[in-house]
Amino acid sequence: MGNEPRLGSKVFYKIGEVSQITKLPAYVLRFWETEFSFLKPKKSRGNQRLYVQRDIETILEIKRMLYEEGHTIAGVKRYWARRGRHAHKQIRPRELAQRVRGDLQAILRILESHSG
Repeated sequence: MGNEPRLGSKVFYKIGEVSQITKLPAYVLRFWETEFSFLKPKKSRGNQRLYVQRDIETILEIKRMLYEEGHTIAGVKRYWARRGRHAHKQIRPRELAQRVRGDLQAILRILESHSG
C-alpha cells in the first residue's frame, strides 16, 4: 500500500499509475483520449503514454463532471470548448509591450487632437 502512486510525487506518470490515482480503468483513459481532443498525454520513445499532473487533474475533472454531476460526453466537450475560448492565453512579454505601446500611441494621438 505504501508504494501506490500519489499525485504530485513525480513529473511523468504511466497509464497504470494514472489508473490507480484516478480509480479509472486504463481502457477508459484511452477512450477519453479519443473523445476529448484536449486530453493528449505525451508519448515516450517506446510509445507509452506519459501523463503530467495537469493531465491527471483534467481526468479527475472529467470524471467528476460525468460520474458525479451527470453530464454527457457531449456536454463535457461543450464545457471545455467554451472554457478554452475564454481562457487567458499566454502572451509573450514582447507582444504585450507592443500592444501597450500601440495603445499608448493611440491615446497620445487622441490627446494631441484635443489640445489643438
